[in-house]
Amino acid sequence: MRPRPEHAEGESGQRPRITVLAGPTAVGKGTVSRYVREHYPQVWLSVSATTRPPRRGEVEGEHYFFVAPDRFDELIAQDQMLEWAVVHGKNRYGTRRDTVQRALDEGQHVLLEIDLQGARQVRQAMPEATFVFLAPPNWDELVQRLVGRGTESAEEQRRRLETARMELAAEPEFDAVVVNDRVERAAEELVRIMGLDPEDHR
Repeated sequence: MRPRPEHAEGESGQRPRITVLAGPTAVGKGTVSRYVREHYPQVWLSVSATTRPPRRGEVEGEHYFFVAPDRFDELIAQDQMLEWAVVHGKNRYGTRRDTVQRALDEGQHVLLEIDLQGARQVRQAMPEATFVFLAPPNWDELVQRLVGRGTESAEEQRRRLETARMELAAEPEFDAVVVNDRVERAAEELVRIMGLDPEDHR
């Protein structure tokens, strides 16, 4: 972890209850977040809404809320989105404000796994949050992970790599950086940044 001390803690000395995890495409944000959800039940992981169609094996309400573009427009107009963004110039993703606020009101530790644009919007709306950048061990590893997924066309891979280069340059904006060399280790480090004991898991 490479912490940014100026944002590490709130004025009260206690870490905020909301943590934002972002990073370049294919770095493994979803994998690390799923590990946290499965092993640390005290963490509430937000489920994003998206206009893209589901991939094979994805479950509504578990991986994403899949919504039609018109419905997404309605959520934006009603100010029901804490953040949203167009990703890779194509589909929209976002986080519903009411679900996050409900979890915070219940005293839960909230983890948002979102893209860079969304993280910047949350920074404006909730500057008290902790922002964590998930980084690859190196560029070659990131390329290998993206190509190895086999879920995108060659054109989509090229577009995502271009996006990833720009996203990597945003690392200094974040409060802490976690390198995703091993999922379990990265998840434990993330949980520690959230102010929880990584040994307190199932």
